[in-house]
Amino acid sequence: MHTELDHDIYDDMVQKHVSWRRIAKLFRPHAWRLFIVMLFIAVAAVGGTIAPFLIRAIVDDALPSRNINLLYLLVLGMGGLAALAASMSMLQVYFTTHVGQSIMHDLRVKLYAHLQSLSLRFYAYARTGDIQSRISNDIGGMQALVTNTIADVAKNVSVVLATILAMFFLDWRLTLLSFVTVPVMIWLNQRIAERRERIMYEQQMKLADMSSMVQETLSISGIILGRTMGRRQHLVNRFTKSSKEVSKLEIRAHTAGQGEWVFIYFGIDILPALTFLVGGGILVNYGSITIGTLVALIALQERLLWPLLELLHTNVEVRKARSLFARVFEYLDTKPDISEVDQPIPVSRSKVRGDVKFENISFTYDGQNKPAISYVDLAIPEGQRIAIVGKTGSGKSTLSYLMTRLYDVDSGRISIDGIDIRNLSFDTLASLIGIVTQDVYVLQGTITENLRFAKPDASHDELVAAAKAAEIHDLITALPLGYQTMLGERGHNFSGGEKQRLAIARVLLRDPPILIFDEATSALDNRTEASIVASIHKIGANRTTIIIAHRLSTVRHCERIVVLENGKILEQGSYSELINQNGAFNKLTHSELLPPRISDLSVGGV
Repeated sequence: MHTELDHDIYDDMVQKHVSWRRIAKLFRPHAWRLFIVMLFIAVAAVGGTIAPFLIRAIVDDALPSRNINLLYLLVLGMGGLAALAASMSMLQVYFTTHVGQSIMHDLRVKLYAHLQSLSLRFYAYARTGDIQSRISNDIGGMQALVTNTIADVAKNVSVVLATILAMFFLDWRLTLLSFVTVPVMIWLNQRIAERRERIMYEQQMKLADMSSMVQETLSISGIILGRTMGRRQHLVNRFTKSSKEVSKLEIRAHTAGQGEWVFIYFGIDILPALTFLVGGGILVNYGSITIGTLVALIALQERLLWPLLELLHTNVEVRKARSLFARVFEYLDTKPDISEVDQPIPVSRSKVRGDVKFENISFTYDGQNKPAISYVDLAIPEGQRIAIVGKTGSGKSTLSYLMTRLYDVDSGRISIDGIDIRNLSFDTLASLIGIVTQDVYVLQGTITENLRFAKPDASHDELVAAAKAAEIHDLITALPLGYQTMLGERGHNFSGGEKQRLAIARVLLRDPPILIFDEATSALDNRTEASIVASIHKIGANRTTIIIAHRLSTVRHCERIVVLENGKILEQGSYSELINQNGAFNKLTHSELLPPRISDLSVGGV
C-alpha cells in the first residue's frame, strides 16, 4: 500500500510533467478533423433537442384533435432526426478513430526517437521491460482517451447545454429541480477519480515490473540461467506473485468508489420521480403547465441525466489516463546528457586521416567515487595499430565508450585529426569509427539483413568481401540458405565466435578509417583467432586500429601496447620493449590476464 510520501511523490511528478495544456497540444496537428467532429456533434445535439418538442406537439395537439396528418408529419420528423443522429455518429466515429490513431502513432514515434537520443547513462539504470511497458502498455492505455473520450466529452457537453436551454424554454422551475442533486454527484465523482488515478499509476508500475520479469526470464539467456540453476519453480513463483499483485490492483481499479457510485445512481434515478411529483402538483393546483410539457420535460431530463452520468464516468477515465501521460512525459522530459552542437563541423570521410588523441581526459561513472579514467594523455597517429591491456576494471572499455560518445568525458578532450569529437555530428562520428565489442548484438533476421544494418545499400559482392575478411564467408555459404539464413533472437543459433566474426564483417562493411576491437576475439578458438588477427592487421594497414584485449596472441603484433591500471597509463611501448622490462606488462604476461591460449567456451553453433 502506498504511503503518504508516495502520494506526495506522485503529485509532484504529475505537477512537473503533466498539464492539460500539454495534452491538448497533441491534438493541434489534427485541428481541422476535430473541427469537423465538433460540427457533427453540434448538429446531432441540436437535432436531439427538437425531438421532445415534437413529442409535446403529438401529445398536446395531434392526439387530442385526432389530426392524423399532423401525427404522420411529426412522426416523420422524429424519424428524420433519428436518421440524422445515426449518420452524424457514424461520421464522428470515422474521424475520431483517425485522429486517435494518428496521435498514438506520433506519440510512440516521438518517445522512441527520444529514447534513441539518450546516452548509456540512462540505460545503465533503466529496465528494458519498463521502457517497453511505457511504449506499449501506457501509450496503448491512452488509446480510449484520445480516440473516443475527447469526442464523447464534446458530444455530451453539447447535448447537456442544448438540453438545458430547451428545458428552460419549457419550464424554468422544473429545470432548476433537475439540478438539485448534481453538486453532490460531482463532489463524489471527484473523490472516485482521484482514488482511481493513483491506483492506475501503481498498476502500470506493477505491469512494468511484470514486463521486465518476462523480458529477463523468458529470453534464451534467462531460460538457460533458470534451468541450469534449477530455479524454474522459483521463477514461476515470482511471476505468480507479480501477476497476483496486478490482479489485485485491477480489481481495485474497477471497484474503488463503488459506494459513491451508488449515491450518484440514486440521485439520477430519483429525479424523474421528483419531477413528476412537483410537476404534477403544479399542474393540479395551478394548471400552469400542460401534460405535454411535463412529458416533454421528462424526456429532456432523461436526455440530460445520462450524458451527465457519462461525463462523470469520463472524468474518472481522464484522471486515470493522466497517470499514463505522467509516465510517458516523464521519459520525454528526460534530458539527453549528450547532445550535438548546434552547428557540427562537416567532415568528409575520404579526407579523414585517423589521427586520434586523448588529451588529459578524466571520467567517473555515476554513483562511483573512483574515476574510471584519470588524466589520460594518449596520441595514436594515423594508421597505427595500438593495443590497450590491463586488469578488469582498469578502464580499457571505458576509453572506447568515450571515443564513440556513448559517454562524454568529464574533463579534457578527445580529437580526430585535431577536431574535438564533441564538435562532430553523431552520424559523422559513427561513420568514422567502427567498433566490435565482446558482447555482440545480433538482430533477429537473416544474415544479409544483419550485415546491411551497417550499410543498407551494400551490394551482395560487398557483403561477400566483408564476410571473407572476417573469415565467415565459407561458414555462411555452407548453410542451406546461405546469406538468407535466419538468425534467432540474439543469434543463439550461432556460436559466440561465429557471432563475433559476423559483427566484424558488419563493421568492415562500413569501411571506417578508425577501428576499435574491444575483446572482439575473446570467444574465438585459437585457429580462428589467428586468422582473424591476421585479417585485422591486414585490413588495418591503412586504418587507425585500437585493440582492447586480454590475450597475448591478440596484441603481440601491435606496433604499440598501452598498459592501463586504475584508469591511468602505467607504461607503453612495443611488445619487445615492454616484455624485456620488469614492469606491469611483463607481470601481466606471466599471470592469467594475458594467457597465450584460451579454450573456446562458446555454446552452440550453426
